Amino acid sequence: MPRRILVTSALPYANGQIHIGHLMEYIQTDIWVRFMRMQDHEVHYVGADDTHGTPIMLRAEKEGITPKDLIDRIWKEHKRDFDHFSISFDNYYSTDSEENRILSENIYLSLQAQGLIESRDIEQAYDPVKEMFLPDRFIKGECPKCHAKDQYGDSCEVCGSTYAPTDLKHAYSVLSGVTPVRKISTHYFFKLSDPRCELFLRHWVTSLAQPEAINKMKEWLGDSAKTSTLTDWDISRDAPYFGFEIPGAPGAYFYVWLDAPVGYYASFKNLCEKKHLNFEEWVKPSTNTEQFHFIGKDILYFHTLFWPAMLKFSGYRTPTNIFAHGFLTINGQKMSKSRGTFITAKSFIDTGLNPEWLRYYIAAKLNSTMEDIDLNLDDFISRVNSDLVGKYVNIASRASGFLLKRFEGRILDSAMSKLLLEQLRTAAPKIASLYEEREYSKALRLIMEQADKINSYVETVKPWNLAKNHSQSSTLHEACSVCLEAFRLLTLYLKPVLPVTANAVERFFNIAPLTWKDVNKPLNKANTITIYKHLITRVDSKQIEVLLTANRDSIQAKEAC
Repeated sequence: MPRRILVTSALPYANGQIHIGHLMEYIQTDIWVRFMRMQDHEVHYVGADDTHGTPIMLRAEKEGITPKDLIDRIWKEHKRDFDHFSISFDNYYSTDSEENRILSENIYLSLQAQGLIESRDIEQAYDPVKEMFLPDRFIKGECPKCHAKDQYGDSCEVCGSTYAPTDLKHAYSVLSGVTPVRKISTHYFFKLSDPRCELFLRHWVTSLAQPEAINKMKEWLGDSAKTSTLTDWDISRDAPYFGFEIPGAPGAYFYVWLDAPVGYYASFKNLCEKKHLNFEEWVKPSTNTEQFHFIGKDILYFHTLFWPAMLKFSGYRTPTNIFAHGFLTINGQKMSKSRGTFITAKSFIDTGLNPEWLRYYIAAKLNSTMEDIDLNLDDFISRVNSDLVGKYVNIASRASGFLLKRFEGRILDSAMSKLLLEQLRTAAPKIASLYEEREYSKALRLIMEQADKINSYVETVKPWNLAKNHSQSSTLHEACSVCLEAFRLLTLYLKPVLPVTANAVERFFNIAPLTWKDVNKPLNKANTITIYKHLITRVDSKQIEVLLTANRDSIQAKEAC
């Protein structure tokens, strides 16, 4: 039975370029979305730029433009990058939208009516030079838990602890370098420590799919209320601030982390208006819809504690599941600007590399856990060249010419029931299961095992030798037909990962877009193939060096400005 599924990826902040660390998440999500669409489910994949906060305000000020001008420009850049990498958003929007303002206000007012919003006078860090309260990310200092140096004011990147900016040791302002002073202002808090929230979250955690996420949540929740680490969440910021003003609280603005996840719904609401869908049917608790969020493990805290609790107590449905992934390293190390391995999406575009090379390699490394994955550039070259060129597209190139020249490009119907093809079709349920479980590396390994079998068949029948002897014409026709039907099946299996290549193969075969049920709809003599054109070229190590050089030069140019 078709399912109704809403899917999101984390929202990129509108203060920088998309890089390949970001792309890993969007590629992971997009593969899952494309697979689910191939299953004939109703799937809506939405995203948006995360546009609010002090960093946006300060950058716009520095560039001499309005925050609106800045976020509009960044939106175009982000959308360009996502389109180039075939990220198939049904709607890509902005958190600085009227839909998001209304939804954020309504959620806030609903939480307030539930007694889950509280105002308090708090002491905050204030920069006397810049004359402004300092957001968490504009204060650095020593982590109060593990004592790591140069940590931000809201959380430690070393031990993962969260804390108030005033808890930092030896704090300093990132903007001016001075030691912040403390000033009092009224802030608004979401009472996550309320027993109702804790009770709900203890039940909700059991629905999560990833053991690592469950364990982390149990650690935060503790064994009981006495051991729980849940604390109330400061959801307001003082002017000057770029964002939405809180209803009934002049000069106070929603903290970006409140309206950013609401931006998922705002983007979907905008899509619903365009497509005439009933938004309420999708987002209320009584719906038969599903809701999945793909995120990085660094924002698990917000998505498994604050977000579901916000939704629950403001009258919305809670997520079906949260899927978190690990970080991306390059050649075993963090991305480095000096080494050129801080690779932006734009540099990938500008140096002419095929984005499906990256889609394939990332997929070949991804699994359903939160473990980090490594992009080893030598392995990247080897894997793409071996799998995509040597094993996959090579099958079509070795058979299509003979079929066109000798048999008018028509398939031999009787060849479609060959045992080799039946065996290839029987792999479909397992591959499908692996895709849905986000075990992409296992899925691609299984697909390439099937490709190996087809290539062994090609080496055994040797079409090039059969073509030399006209008495072997029927055998040649069968061999080429088997190869091309196998190529069609491999393309179907790879379509979630390689959508552009799959589209080219569909044109090559003169067939409708492939769906999963087409596994059992083989080619036939009515399908006349077209002239085969190279689908995927080999990666040259020189191209990778050009890419790294381009990123190094880009960073150096910025530093010289």
